[in-house]
Amino acid sequence: MTDKSQFDQGYEVPVQHQKAPGLESKLDPKPQYDQIPTPEGGYQLYKAAGKLEGKKALITGGDSGIGRSIAILYAMEGADSFIAYLPEEEEDAQETKKLVEQKGRKCYLHATDLRDRANCKKLVEKAVSDLGGIDILVNNHAYQMMVEDIQDLDEEQWLKTFDTNIHPFFYLSKYTIPHLKKGSAIINNASINAYIGRPDLLDYTSTKGAIVAFTRGLSNQYVSKGIRVNAVAPGPVWTPLIPSTMTDEAIKQFTSPMGRPSQPSEIATCFVFLASADSSSISGQTIHANGGVVVNG
Repeated sequence: MTDKSQFDQGYEVPVQHQKAPGLESKLDPKPQYDQIPTPEGGYQLYKAAGKLEGKKALITGGDSGIGRSIAILYAMEGADSFIAYLPEEEEDAQETKKLVEQKGRKCYLHATDLRDRANCKKLVEKAVSDLGGIDILVNNHAYQMMVEDIQDLDEEQWLKTFDTNIHPFFYLSKYTIPHLKKGSAIINNASINAYIGRPDLLDYTSTKGAIVAFTRGLSNQYVSKGIRVNAVAPGPVWTPLIPSTMTDEAIKQFTSPMGRPSQPSEIATCFVFLASADSSSISGQTIHANGGVVVNG
């Protein structure tokens, strides 16, 4: 453990472990959700500008980590959220709801397993009913588990990873698009691993590559209709996924060229940008919020 701020160069996350899928409430230290670093050092509260005033967002995996931060920053920008999460993440989801409501916006919760297409359809219908519509779809949920060699990668894990990480992106986009209108946005959470080919997360890396391709193809279908589809590819970022899926050695090496892992708030700002009119000419693209790793697009 270090006495450095989570935004300081050289900060190292402490080695710790949880049972998958991991809970935000058990993370130590807690990630940063609404604070961003300042150029002079230190950090400050995210400064909102009403970029999403009156918008309605459906966010999967919104109970913790990047999803929680997206919901909070969206609330600060004026948007209400409908959050999907796993039943075992209820405590975290309730905390997210409280944090969003403290920012003055509405937050609805729905526990479900998105590997079932019927659950995806029901989720969209419930979100439309509770929110009164959908302007932004954030496909953010994911599953990963480290396996060093393809020979040891169980076929059932391969199927589970694809059933979790890419198939629901298709279902949710398909069911949400009829409710979207000109100016709406779909934002998919990809990963740096699709670009660097991380070997100990072969199945996860493969799904993230599929997400990038899905983003490009869907954008080409709908950009002319005024619906933009983009992705964000985070690098190392401190979330419950880390202690619940990574080895001691992987956590010790959990950093980036900027000398630390990112915080969820730093990734969520990209989701604000892609949901707002500030990115009106951007579609089919991926933002690489990865701490300075240079990759080929």
